[in-house]
Amino acid sequence: MGSGGGGGNGAAHETPAPDEHDSWRSVRHPAALGVLAATLAFASVFYHVLDVVGGAGLLIAELLVTVLLATWLAGFLRERTAVVLSLAALTAALVAYFYSVPESARALFTVSRVAADVLALVSGLSVLRLLNVGTWALLLAPVPTFLTWYLAARGRYVQASLVAALTTGFFVFTGDAGAAATVVCAAGVTVAVAVAGLAGAGRRGLLAQLDTVTVVVAAMVVLTSVVTVVPGSASDPVLPGAGNPSVESSLVTNGDRVTVLGSIELSPEVRFVVEANRSEYWRVGSYDRYTGEGWVRTGDASPYDERRLEDPPGESVPIRQRVTARSSLDAMPAAWKPVSVSGDPAAVTQVTGQDGLRPGTTLLENDTYVVTSEVPAASAGELRRAGTDYPDEVSARHTQLPGSTPERVDERTREVVDESGADNPYDAAVAVERYLESSKEYSLDVPPPSGDTADRFLFEMEEGYCVYYASTMAVMLRSQGIPARFVTGYTPGQRVAEEEWVVRGLDSHAWVEVYFPNHGWVRFDPTPSGPRESTETDRIEEARAEGAGNVDSDGSEDGSYETPTATPDGTGTEEGNGTDEPTTPGDAPGPDPEAPGGGAVPNSTPAGAGPVGPDGEGGSGDGGGDDGDGWPPDRGDVVVGAALLAGLVAGAHRTGVPGRAYRVAWLLYQPRRDANSDAVRAFRRLEHLGAVAYRARRPGETHREYLDALAAAEFDERVRVVGRAYERARYGPGTSDAEAADAVDATDALVRQYAPVFRRFGS
Repeated sequence: MGSGGGGGNGAAHETPAPDEHDSWRSVRHPAALGVLAATLAFASVFYHVLDVVGGAGLLIAELLVTVLLATWLAGFLRERTAVVLSLAALTAALVAYFYSVPESARALFTVSRVAADVLALVSGLSVLRLLNVGTWALLLAPVPTFLTWYLAARGRYVQASLVAALTTGFFVFTGDAGAAATVVCAAGVTVAVAVAGLAGAGRRGLLAQLDTVTVVVAAMVVLTSVVTVVPGSASDPVLPGAGNPSVESSLVTNGDRVTVLGSIELSPEVRFVVEANRSEYWRVGSYDRYTGEGWVRTGDASPYDERRLEDPPGESVPIRQRVTARSSLDAMPAAWKPVSVSGDPAAVTQVTGQDGLRPGTTLLENDTYVVTSEVPAASAGELRRAGTDYPDEVSARHTQLPGSTPERVDERTREVVDESGADNPYDAAVAVERYLESSKEYSLDVPPPSGDTADRFLFEMEEGYCVYYASTMAVMLRSQGIPARFVTGYTPGQRVAEEEWVVRGLDSHAWVEVYFPNHGWVRFDPTPSGPRESTETDRIEEARAEGAGNVDSDGSEDGSYETPTATPDGTGTEEGNGTDEPTTPGDAPGPDPEAPGGGAVPNSTPAGAGPVGPDGEGGSGDGGGDDGDGWPPDRGDVVVGAALLAGLVAGAHRTGVPGRAYRVAWLLYQPRRDANSDAVRAFRRLEHLGAVAYRARRPGETHREYLDALAAAEFDERVRVVGRAYERARYGPGTSDAEAADAVDATDALVRQYAPVFRRFGS
């Protein structure tokens, strides 16, 4: 730390100050490459967060300045001072973020709430749920970047790697660090630590230990691919053959994240029964932040308080629902918009930031609650005249799109809207809804998603199911500045009495809600209904034929309830406005009792998946797809597989396994060539056997003396046969084929009798 500090001038050599350091030389050390990789790993997560909320260009410039500043300060700034400055910067960043969120949200920031949120984050709750997360990322990203690179510039590569690993580890536990970032961090940290530890051995020593480094890196890659899946996380395991979560559990557990999956299956099991004065979509939750690969709900949930559940701003129709669980439920389905809750679960009910309901604990079978909802009932004409005077908060949160969203999504949406002649948000939403319904086929068997879901569904996929339709419609509307959100829940289900519906896992669904000033959120459903209805009916009949449990409840096995009169609001025209305009999505028609599958509302697509019931069983349905055979493997599988193979090869080389395996094979088996070669090899095998089973041949000991020693020990006179053939082949005129064959046979017999590999198995 003393010599070579500031770059001497060749004249009087001055001893640098104790804290002076050649930081630029340190960052050129090979170990710094590992630190750089680990830094890029967590920086990529910050980049993704900022891209989701609209753009990350500022982050790159910010981090470059931070790296240069850290490298410069490392030349003279004390390490203790640098750590204190980093902690101060972290505190200042958190305070600045606190004051950046709306005042209404700051009121919820209590000590207990912050502690609970921190615990939730490290238990799999994405940072993307944070309000104003873009500001959070810009404020926080320089802190670990500065400390990591400062320590690297001081030559503290191990400590720098630890800071990078802790930062990336935080994102692993929140579920925001994907497999690639985790693997890069693990490899970078391992290389940095290994190279730093081998620095004194020089280049030759490093090369000699390369296999050790490879084994450690491979182990880290494989282990972190498992660690990325934490309870509550949305991250998917990247181990080959690992299954995705079911679509139903992904949609309707009312978690804070929904991930778009590939092929799915249908679950025919009954989830709950609803008694209500009319049918509706039984809404579970809504999501406002689109990530390109799924949806995240921002904000916090609070304990139920009747004063928080206000009526929608426009005209509405009351509906009272009594919901009884028929299996364990992690959600509280209810028609939009709920205004009151009663029953035992009400005591632990929570209300999300979007006024959705969620239970504080899992609802058990036969648990019952009652919800009163005010369903928006605006006419099409009223929605057309609603205008675009959106509240700032609604516009900011529900028109967000990632900065990486391809421009062609906006261009295609403009084409669809222009061709329809729409000149207001309502007609634009109807145009997009009809376009998706008519241009794409419904199927549960689709390849795993990659890239931006909406872009891929619009331009590269011919078919999909509700998650694809709803995600794409919401993104298309947002590209035009129309507030829209992704919603999950259940379609009405099978009607079994005039005011009773049985709802199964295969009724789980996703749709879209669009905001209209003075009316609130109105439902749109772009998913076609025909194929869904036949698939749903077939799955239920198949489950009944197989004798599956929990398929029917409350008389559902007797078929759909037949009503003698038309279903209320199911005429297909608006009532009371004197027009023949189609009913609005907010006034959706009730279930058709003649429809397949028990009369679910048209345009309702099941998204239920197999392994979701209390017994862990799921259906095989028509949507099994290809996700069970593991081929072709995805990129995560390839990365982990390559790392595992490299680790096995390096580990085998390090432990000498290939050499030992070759020697064992060489000892056990001798192919025949010519007499002299066979005789010589028979002797070499016998010599090796003697070293393993008795003792090695001593320096200066002749082959005859060694064979005599073997014969006097456990070995018998067969060693003489080998010795005579060897002498004639090596020192005499040559051995005959018969003598060589006898020598090989004698060695084979001795190997079978005395080799440890045979003795171990009693041969």
